[in-house]
Amino acid sequence: MVADLNRLERQMRFIVKIDRLKQVIRQSALVDGSRQENDAEHSWHIAVMAFLLAGYANSDVDILKVLKMTLIHDLVEIYAGDTFAYDEVNAKTQNDREAKAANRIFSILPEDQREELHSLWKEFDSKSTPEARFAVAIDKLQPLILSYNNRGWSWERHGVVRSQIVEEKRCIEEGSKKLWEVAQELIEASVSGGFLEDK
Repeated sequence: MVADLNRLERQMRFIVKIDRLKQVIRQSALVDGSRQENDAEHSWHIAVMAFLLAGYANSDVDILKVLKMTLIHDLVEIYAGDTFAYDEVNAKTQNDREAKAANRIFSILPEDQREELHSLWKEFDSKSTPEARFAVAIDKLQPLILSYNNRGWSWERHGVVRSQIVEEKRCIEEGSKKLWEVAQELIEASVSGGFLEDK
């Protein structure tokens, strides 16, 4: 009984701790451009995308596994902070910061759940399975959808150009050739629309 209580206590501590994800602000703005989204909103959004778009994955995927990855992949940012996709300076320390943060956040959980979630996070990060590659694909596609619809809100603020986006989003193809086609169409439409510089 005491062991069960300890387990529940650890799970409750984790639940309370991950509320902090709502305070991690991303560089992507909402579709209407009214404000920047937070990490929790981003995670929810790509979880919905995961089950809606699973049919476009390059191979059959375990959708429950994909959903778990989408919901936990950014929890490390509670401690590591969000690293903007086009921030070359902070990208140099991102892997180290996030690995330390993963150890810290997942250590709150009971051992079996700690191992499961940490393993899923590593799998996502390494893109080592079809599930991880698809989860990464939608993780990369979501901010592109936002940026296209808010007419390049964050791109303009950070001087992001077409070639940077193509390079950063290219891995979408590893998870879904069809969604990579969609991404390319959004990039080209952004250039045509005059809110993404063609460099």
